[in-house]
Formats: sequence, structure tokens, C-alpha cells
Amino acid sequence: MALALLQGCAGRREQAPEPDPAEVRAQLMRLLPAQAKDREGWAKDIQSAFQAQRISPSKSNLCAVLAVTEQESTFNADPQVPNLGRIARGEIDRRAARLHIPGMLVDAALNTSSGNGQSYQQRLLAVRSEKQLSALYDEFIARLPLGKTLLGGLNPVHTGGPMQVSIDFAQKHTQDYPYTYSGTIRQEVFTRRGGMYFGIAHLLGYPAHYERQLYRFADFNAGWYASRNAAFQAALSKVTGITLALDGDLIAPGSIMPGSTEQAARKLARKLGLRHPQIRSQLELGDSLAFEDSQLYSGVFAMADAAAGKPSARAILPGIELKSPKITRKLTTAWFAGRVDERYQRCMKR
Repeated sequence: MALALLQGCAGRREQAPEPDPAEVRAQLMRLLPAQAKDREGWAKDIQSAFQAQRISPSKSNLCAVLAVTEQESTFNADPQVPNLGRIARGEIDRRAARLHIPGMLVDAALNTSSGNGQSYQQRLLAVRSEKQLSALYDEFIARLPLGKTLLGGLNPVHTGGPMQVSIDFAQKHTQDYPYTYSGTIRQEVFTRRGGMYFGIAHLLGYPAHYERQLYRFADFNAGWYASRNAAFQAALSKVTGITLALDGDLIAPGSIMPGSTEQAARKLARKLGLRHPQIRSQLELGDSLAFEDSQLYSGVFAMADAAAGKPSARAILPGIELKSPKITRKLTTAWFAGRVDERYQRCMKR
């Protein structure tokens, strides 16, 4: 009987108790930086996002979110961007040129009077935040003749909110969004609750075997699993002797032709017992945890480990230079991850 009872206990999985929302908010109040305003509001929206997504509100996870938010906006739900209007106009001109839209048409459209009597060009140069710019752009497309034809899909604002999350990412992850809203997901990203919800989803909403949050910070900037994939590229480069860009992109985006990583992997096809189509299909798993179960991943790392006489790194910071109209100096993904990690370490000490 005793043995049966022990076996029964061993077979049951203990359910972790549901975190108490009040306790999570209280911990957030202790962890938030001193300069953050409306601390209770921030704590509520962050705790609600964790609860809705069933992400563990561990101290490490909470500090990771706070560190990214502090780096991206210093806890401003609608951060100001210097010279944003001029940056936006320059970006509009560049995008219109790529689509062969005559500059005179863009000028004529922007010089049209808007609802408040000012021209759209005047209002564009006066914007100070991405939320204002995005709303103006939506109005421009909706109200002007040929607005959608001329510039539909060219909204220069691709990130927004206190965590500067990708609007494209948010639009693809709306299925479990817990709030009722009347506008668009783009508009929700510029709210504190929406920006934090989708930012937390992007930072923590995928499984990974990283030993440090540092690599999630890099992934937040470069894309899910970029740090793991960059380590795979480093191992592949070591085994083949082929120099590769350690950027975490395993296949050439939007191309059926093999990129440099795929070409290097093909050099090992016979040793790994894989055909070229199999290599391609396994590299296409690079945006999921399943890639680590592939024959290609395990085979390349087995060869790299043997060559080095020790385990190769399974995660490294991607070597990507950051490019954006808002960036005026040379920055990299490694720089971003390092800055966020410094804030994270300070939070963990609080």
C-alpha cells in the first residue's frame, strides 16, 4: 500500500499556483526605476500582460521587461523623437522614389489642406512622436484623393510604444489580445497597455534554451532565435572554413536561391547524410525551437564540438549593424543587448 501511494504521488504533476496579481504588482512597484511616473499604472499593465499570456512573472522576466522599456523609452508611453517630421519626410521621399512615384505628386499631396486648415506638410514637420506621425499618416491615406494609391502601405512608422515593438509583429499576434479596442492594432501599439502587451510577447513569448537574458535582448532587436542561429552559423563556419555573416538569418529572405549559410551547409551534405532539399527545409525551422531537434543542427554542432575539443557556444550575439532613419550613429545589436543587460543587472540588484 505504501509503495502504491508513493507511485501515485510520483505520477502526479504539481500545478504551480497562479501568481497573485497584487503580489506581482507590488514587486513591480519595487523594481520600477525611480524616475518612472504613474508607477501603479505601469505595474498594472505589465502584470496584466504577463497574466494574459501565461508568462511566469519571475523576477528575471520582470526585470527583463523593465530593462528593455527603460532602454527604449525611459517609461514614456509615447516617446518623443527629435526631428521626427524631417526624418519622416525624407523616408517618404525615398520610399516613393523606390516605387517610381513622381516627387511632384508627393509634394502636391502633402501641400493639400488638412482638416485643421494647415497643410499636411506643415503638420508633418510639426510631429514630435511616432504616435502623432502614424495617426497623421493614416488620416492622409484615408482622406486625400489618391492617398492610398500614392502612399498606402508606406507608413514610415514600423515600431511604436514604450518597448518600441514591431507593428508588423503586433498585427500577426492579435489572437489572444485581451483588451477591447475600437481602432486598429497599429493604434493599440501606441497605448501603454498595447505596447507593453506586444513588447512582452516579443521578448518572452517564445521558448528558448538561453542561459542568459542577454540573448533574448539581442533577439528582441534582431528577431526570434537570432542569437542561437548566429551560434549555429559560427559552428558551421568553423567546420567548413567558409566565412559567414553571423547575423542569424539562415535562409535568404524571400528567395528560393540558396544564401551563404545554405551554401555552406550543402558542403556537409554527404557527411551529414542529407540531401539539399532536406538542408533547406531544416534551415527553414530557424524561427522555431524545433530547429534544435534537426539533423542539420545536431550534426553541425557535433562536428564543431569535436574539432574544438569542447562544446561550442549555443548562443552568441549577432553581428548586425542597426539601420534606421532615427539612428544617427553606428550602433549594433550587440551594443543594444549590452546596454539593456546593464539595466537588467541593476534591476536584479534592486
